[in-house]
Amino acid sequence: MSPRAADPEIAAMLADLPIAGGGLDERTLPAMRSQRAALVAGIELSDAVERSDHTVPGRDGAPNVTVRVHRPRGATGLLPCVYSIHGGGYVLGTYEMDDLRFDHWCRNLGVVGVSVDYRLAPETPYPGPLDDCYAGLAWTFAHAAELGVDPDRIGVSGASAGGGLAAGLALLARDRGELSLAFQLLIYPMVDDRQVTVSSRLEEVPIWNPGNNAFGWRCYLGDLYGTDAVPPYAAASRATDLAGLPPAFVCVGTLDGFCDEDIVYAQRLIAADVPTELHVYPGAPHAFDAFTPAATLARRCRRDMEEWLSAQLRGAA
Repeated sequence: MSPRAADPEIAAMLADLPIAGGGLDERTLPAMRSQRAALVAGIELSDAVERSDHTVPGRDGAPNVTVRVHRPRGATGLLPCVYSIHGGGYVLGTYEMDDLRFDHWCRNLGVVGVSVDYRLAPETPYPGPLDDCYAGLAWTFAHAAELGVDPDRIGVSGASAGGGLAAGLALLARDRGELSLAFQLLIYPMVDDRQVTVSSRLEEVPIWNPGNNAFGWRCYLGDLYGTDAVPPYAAASRATDLAGLPPAFVCVGTLDGFCDEDIVYAQRLIAADVPTELHVYPGAPHAFDAFTPAATLARRCRRDMEEWLSAQLRGAA
């Protein structure tokens, strides 16, 4: 199987970073979690954004969930809201990973950000993480007035596994009929557990290779992994009906293992008459906007996301 070409600028930047595409398993997971936490801890944030943590009751007796609310300092009135779910292959990460993104979005787009600290697999497999995300989203709707949020302008966003959870959350919100989402921003989402596409089997991809991907899905799905019983809320590509979902933005790079599944998911959203915008960045690997933020493609990706998000916020007003 021939490798897909990498963007030269991104490849050069990745060569200088202490990251690799392999080695994630039960044995290395604790060290990887510590490494990611250390990276987040070093980020400097603006005081132009107010941040507050809140404890949310878990669903059906589950443990409480922590959410962080980000709001432009001094903003008045009801603002639109982006409910964000962090990435990390379902096994890594923390809601603090969203701090930098909201540091920018709150100031430049005039939004309230809510990021959720869901429980991770394998300690908590499906449906626990999704239940946490739903609990935080329901809390956001219920407390919209005190948060200064317009309940008609709440959408979901997520990157990687967070994108997979956001896609599953959109399906769950539609089917339960309790919460009405304005949009879904899916950033290289992790939506298909089956790993049957060409890109999902590319060993040459940096950041998140097939072995890491299989490990993440196996941890998240538990006994469901490798069976035909995986529900669409766990892996959105399993959904047979995508009609009635909120407008979607899907982006991915061609050197990302999720490339093919994301393109197919976007095509299926379009076929279901869901307003959908798809962006595919040539030679870009997984999480390129985070690991190589100064690269031309990374800047273009952030611009595309923000322009789409801004249009959604205006259209829902």
